[in-house]
Amino acid sequence: MSAASMEANEQYNYDIIKKFAVMAVFWAVIGMFVGVYIASELAWPFLNFDSPYISFGRFRPVHTGGVIFGFGGSALFATSYYVVQRTCQTKLFAPGLATFTFWGWQAIIVLAALSYVTGYSQGREYAEMEWPIDLLILFVWVAYMIVYIGTLMLRKQPHIYVANWFYLSFILATALLHTFNNIAVPVDLFTLKSYSLFSGAQDAMTQWWYGHNAVGFFLTAAFLGMMYYFVPKHAGRPVYSYRLSIVHFWALSFMYMWVGTHHLHWTALPDWASTLGATFSIMLLLPSWGGMINGIMTLSGAWDKLRTDPIMRFMIVALSFYGMSTFEGPLMSLKDVNALSHYTDWTVGHVHSGALGWVAMISFGSLYHMIPRLWNTPMYSVKLINAHFWLATIGVLLYITAMWISGISQGLMWRAFDDFGNLQYSFVESVAAMHPFYAMRAIGGMFYLTGMCLMAYNVYMTIRQAAQATETAGAPAAATA
Repeated sequence: MSAASMEANEQYNYDIIKKFAVMAVFWAVIGMFVGVYIASELAWPFLNFDSPYISFGRFRPVHTGGVIFGFGGSALFATSYYVVQRTCQTKLFAPGLATFTFWGWQAIIVLAALSYVTGYSQGREYAEMEWPIDLLILFVWVAYMIVYIGTLMLRKQPHIYVANWFYLSFILATALLHTFNNIAVPVDLFTLKSYSLFSGAQDAMTQWWYGHNAVGFFLTAAFLGMMYYFVPKHAGRPVYSYRLSIVHFWALSFMYMWVGTHHLHWTALPDWASTLGATFSIMLLLPSWGGMINGIMTLSGAWDKLRTDPIMRFMIVALSFYGMSTFEGPLMSLKDVNALSHYTDWTVGHVHSGALGWVAMISFGSLYHMIPRLWNTPMYSVKLINAHFWLATIGVLLYITAMWISGISQGLMWRAFDDFGNLQYSFVESVAAMHPFYAMRAIGGMFYLTGMCLMAYNVYMTIRQAAQATETAGAPAAATA
C-alpha cells in the first residue's frame, strides 16, 4: 500500500464505504435479475408457474425495492459517506451509527423482499413495506442523518461543497416523505397488516406526493450529488459554473415538492391541484437542463477522455439521459399528452430511461471511479468496463424504444372508435399487439443484466487483486521481522 493510500485510510473511514459499495453491486445483480424475469413473464407466459411466490404481482415490488433501495440506496450511502469525508477533510461522525446504517439497511431490503413474496404489502407506489419495516427505515434514516450532519459540522473546510447540499436535501426530504406517506394504523400489534390514515383522493394525493418526490429527491437530487463530485473529479476539471449549480439546487428543491399531482390528471382529484402539478413540472425543465448543461460543460477541455475512458462515457451518457428524462417528464405532465400516455407502457419506458439511463449509469461511473481508490488498486479490467458500457447502453435503448412504441400504440388503440362509435379494439387485442415489444424489452433487460454481471465479476477480481497485493507486501515485512 502506498504512503498516500495509508494516509487516506487513516484520515477517512473507508470500511463502511467498501461494504456499501459491494452491496450496491450485489443488489443490482439481484434486482435486475428479478426485473428480467418479470419482464419475461409478460413476454412468455409459460414462465408464470403455479407458485404464488414468484408471480408477477409479488415479484414486481421485489424488483423495484431491490433496484431502487438495494442498489440505488447502497450506492448513495457509499458515495455520500465518501464525498462528505473527502470534501470536509474529516472522518465520519459516530462510526458506530454508520455501521448501524449498513446492517439496518441490508436488513430492510431482505425483510421487504420476504414480505412481498409472502403477500404482505401495503400496495403503495414505491413504499409497499408493512409498518414494522417502515419503523426500521425510520430508525436507520435518523441514524444516517445524524452521521451526515455530524460529519458536516466537523468539517475542516469552511465551505460546504455543492454535492453535499444535494445529498443533504435528499436525506431531509426522504425523511419527511417517508414519515407522512406511511402514517398507518396497524390492525393489532401482532399482525403485519395496517391501514393508511388517509383514504380516497387524499390517499392518492399523498401517495403521489411521495411517489414523485421519491423520484425527485431519492432518484434525482441524491444522484446529482454524485454527478457534482465524481464528474469533475474524474474529468480533472472544475465544475463549469458553481453559481449555476447553486441555482440548480434551490430551484430543484423548491419546485419538486409540488409536482406529484400531475400523476392524477383525469381522476377525482380537483382540477386545480393537478394543473398546479403540471405547471411546476414544466417549470422544472429549466433547472434540470441547467444542471445537465453544467455537468456536460464541465468536460470542456477533457472531451478527449471519451475516446479512451469508459468510465467517462458512463458519466456523459448518464447526463444525456438525465436531460432526456427531464424533458420527457414535463411533456407527459401536460393534460393532453397525459390523456394518451397514462396507464400505458410509455410511463414504464419513461421511468426506466431515468432509472437505467441516468441513475444506474451515474452510479456505475461513480463506483468505477471510487472502488480503485478504496482498495488502492487499478480496476481488474478496463476492457470489461468498456464491454459493460456498451451492453448497458444497448440494453437501455432496446428497453425504452420498445416501451415507447408499445405505450403509444396502447394509447391509440384504447381510444380508437369505429364508424358506429364503439371501441375499435378490445383490451385483449391491445395486449396481443404488445407481445413483440414485451419480448424486445426482456431482451434489452438481458443485455443490461449481462453488463451488470460483468461489473460484479470485475469488482470481485479487483478486490481479490488488492487482497493478494496486501498479502504479497506483508510477506517480506514478516520475513524481515
